[in-house]
Amino acid sequence: MDILDAIKTRRSIGLVSDEPVSKELINKILEAGTWAPSHYRTEPWKFFVLTGDSRLRLGKTLAKIEEKNMDDPSSESNQKKLAKVHEKPLRAPLIIAVAVEPRDNPKAIIQEEYGAVYAAIQNMLLAAHGLGLGGFWRTGKPTYDPLMKELFKLSKDGEILGFLYFGHPKRAVPEGKRRDFNEVTTWLSSENDFDKLV
Repeated sequence: MDILDAIKTRRSIGLVSDEPVSKELINKILEAGTWAPSHYRTEPWKFFVLTGDSRLRLGKTLAKIEEKNMDDPSSESNQKKLAKVHEKPLRAPLIIAVAVEPRDNPKAIIQEEYGAVYAAIQNMLLAAHGLGLGGFWRTGKPTYDPLMKELFKLSKDGEILGFLYFGHPKRAVPEGKRRDFNEVTTWLSSENDFDKLV
């Protein structure tokens, strides 16, 4: 697939089959992630591949995090909600949890360490799309909860930056829509052009 076509046609797809994703495809996705740019070649990413019952452990942690924010976790409605949260990781046969582990290079800037991992995530999403898989990047408050860091045994500076859910899509990829790039682009060709910025 042409890279520009891949960028334009990739969509978040949550409706995937239970069919396992082959290790060959998973390896290609992981390798794509490692080719992201990283300042000073710190390569600050860590990948955790969750398949099978390991997804249930993630579900338990998500439910624990949800429970912390409930006034009465034992109520019938909250118990139903917690059961639903516990099942969320079973929506796809493959989840890749992606973390940043900033390196101790004194030249490395923390924002750039995070940026490198976000670039790795985009590489992985594009690679999966190019390989015919459907997927989406799940984040939200639970992603950054200390219990999540504890689950994946990250350092005090480490952080989960997202969960990539992948599987074989059950439906066609919907067409996307974006604002024209001209709406968000300012062309600067002289020093004085900076004075006109608003």
